[in-house]
Amino acid sequence: MGEQMPHWLEKQVELNSDGLAIESPSFGKISFRELRNKTKTFAKKLRSIGIQEGKHVAIYTDSRLDFIVAIHALSYINAVAVLLNTRLTQQEIQFQLKDADVSFVLFEEEKRSLVNDLSVSDKRNFFSFSEIHQLPKANFSLRKQINLNDVYTIIYTSGTTGNPKGVVHTYGNHWWSAISSMLNLGLDKQDKWLATLPLFHVGGFSLLIKNIIYGMPIYLLDQFEPKQMNYAIMNKGVTIVSVVSVILDRLIEQLEADRYPESFRCMLLGGGPASERLLKKAASYHIPVFQTYGMTETASQIATLSPSDACKKTGSAGKALFSAEVKIVNDKQTVPPLVVGEIFVKGPMVTQGYYKQELVKQEGWLPTGDLGYLDEEGFLYVVDRRNDLIISGGENIYPAEVENVLLRIEGIVEAGVVGKEDAQWGKVPVAFVVVNQAFDLNIAKEECTKALAKYKVPKAFYVVDTLPRTTSKKLLRHKLVKQL
Repeated sequence: MGEQMPHWLEKQVELNSDGLAIESPSFGKISFRELRNKTKTFAKKLRSIGIQEGKHVAIYTDSRLDFIVAIHALSYINAVAVLLNTRLTQQEIQFQLKDADVSFVLFEEEKRSLVNDLSVSDKRNFFSFSEIHQLPKANFSLRKQINLNDVYTIIYTSGTTGNPKGVVHTYGNHWWSAISSMLNLGLDKQDKWLATLPLFHVGGFSLLIKNIIYGMPIYLLDQFEPKQMNYAIMNKGVTIVSVVSVILDRLIEQLEADRYPESFRCMLLGGGPASERLLKKAASYHIPVFQTYGMTETASQIATLSPSDACKKTGSAGKALFSAEVKIVNDKQTVPPLVVGEIFVKGPMVTQGYYKQELVKQEGWLPTGDLGYLDEEGFLYVVDRRNDLIISGGENIYPAEVENVLLRIEGIVEAGVVGKEDAQWGKVPVAFVVVNQAFDLNIAKEECTKALAKYKVPKAFYVVDTLPRTTSKKLLRHKLVKQL
């Protein structure tokens, strides 16, 4: 895996110079050559502020074009991109900057007040994108090659024990993710992929990699807006969209026609198991839904249901991608078909580890913590995403992280957080608390809002006398769900 290859963007320009790279209602069309030129100019400016090979550089912006230019620019320097979720609070960002040993922060001007409030001793290496754009173009040599073993990104995933973990991905992980996805979904000359998911999540980021490796244009929307998305599918030649259940549901609601054009070939559905109701609804509108399974640790999808199997395997996430493997394990033994156990995955797109933390692989296999089974033909069915995980609008919420914040509040002695069914978001977090004094709901809400991203803040609080636990005092969250 130590092999060198030509820089992906350089190669794409050599093959497809005037080809459309990115199209967006907010800034028009950009060819691969224009994208390469913007990126190299930006990379030289980054070199002039001292960003060198191996440095960890955090990117904190909602500007999708700045984000794209920055991640490719860092690849020309061989610096590591630390992708910050722009919905995180000050406390969460501070943790990630420190944990990832970030040397430089690139942020958008609109976020300056939040950045100024960060309690970081030295902010000399904090630069807004507008400050960098104004710098003179310095003359530095940039890399012409990519080494697949080099680290490219660190993306944080919520930690089951409270603190998030930085998933380290090499260029090789991202390369194999893109190639394996194409071998599974195919690639059509007409393909154009609609990007509406956040680019700092692995699902959104993986589209930027597919874009320059396939030479496939992406249609970029600033945010999820069902009418705009449907308009793009109907009128802008979009052939593939990555969605989560909530988005798919809203798209169908907003669909004025009875079906999408013939050229639209794939609604790639991830972010947790889909309900049968939703899949039937999509089928009634002739929408080609391909269910997929993946996680940050696998650099996006690792199993996908192919179109030929979509009808006969409703509810399945399909088979492992071409270069990947999936097995089901229970009590350290691989189990036969139809037996539920923990999903284990293996392949060149799977991370080698978390930053500064151990990743326990078993003979190359990664235990996902998710439950599922394989049928007799080897199709994967995901039963539950990591038992206690709450998936709200495609965002992962780990109860332990929210519970840790609640337990810091005076008066709360025990806390249990679970997901409650919600028509709009799929699930929302709610909290059960045991208190030892008069409990002020507003203070709890305030503290959570300070410490957690908005989607993680419990939507309801229930004061109870006790929480259900095992004899070893392990919280039985499934019993709390029953209480709901």
